[in-house]
Amino acid sequence: QQGCDHRCTFCIIPFGRGNSRSFPETKIIKDCEYLVSIGFNEIVLTGVDLTSWGKDLNEKTSLGSLVRSILKKIKKLKRLRLSSLDPAEIDEDLLFVLKDEARLMPHLHLSIQHGADIILKRMKRRHLSKTLYKIIEKIKINRPDVVFGADFISGFPTETDENHRTLLKVINDLNICWGHVFPFSPRKGTPASRMPQVENHIKKNRSKEVRKACEKNAKTWLDKQVGSYANVLFENQHIGYSEHYAKVQVEDNIPSGSIQKVRVIKRVGLNLLSKIK
Repeated sequence: QQGCDHRCTFCIIPFGRGNSRSFPETKIIKDCEYLVSIGFNEIVLTGVDLTSWGKDLNEKTSLGSLVRSILKKIKKLKRLRLSSLDPAEIDEDLLFVLKDEARLMPHLHLSIQHGADIILKRMKRRHLSKTLYKIIEKIKINRPDVVFGADFISGFPTETDENHRTLLKVINDLNICWGHVFPFSPRKGTPASRMPQVENHIKKNRSKEVRKACEKNAKTWLDKQVGSYANVLFENQHIGYSEHYAKVQVEDNIPSGSIQKVRVIKRVGLNLLSKIK
């Protein structure tokens, strides 16, 4: 999927890539089959606005239906993962697939951007804070072990200390672990670039606090994994990622691209140290 039909006030992407354009399901299935045939164990679906996939193809299709089709037609695919999702556009079919299909990884990355409603409105996002609480509750009902990541912009124009504290509360309430945090950077030609700006040193300090909030949640979750087992897809001989997107290290020499079951020994920073089962 390429492009975006929305016009968030901070984003220049639609002006460079145009409106949303979806690859047809037949091409995606064919590409996935090829990747599996040459040995790939995990595929990640990506897009500028991934949850809008299919709306330009057929009003009855959706990302959830695509995911279901991939997993149904490609039995040899061991793991399917999704990139950033718009929380306002997660469809019911995707929730059902998440519940029914273990090969869809229990790790969702949400394009949240902020937690204060006034800032979300000024960003022209399609969700408010209540949307976040509602969709995450639905996800957890369908797949209780899902771990969440999210994109956040800190220091958006007009953001106050109170707005910032609201964002930190939302991160804590929703237990966001894997944070992609960026201090606001104005892009020429966007509405946000013409709004009253937050001073750079304030943006920098707030970004650090947002990162720390996510890292605190991540460390708490990682600590709970000690003593448990995880299936890790190794990207090189010593490092890989679990189903929940936790970075895992082992001392053994593991074939790159393979999936191995490991036992978690301890947490080291934001990584897990493990041994082969």
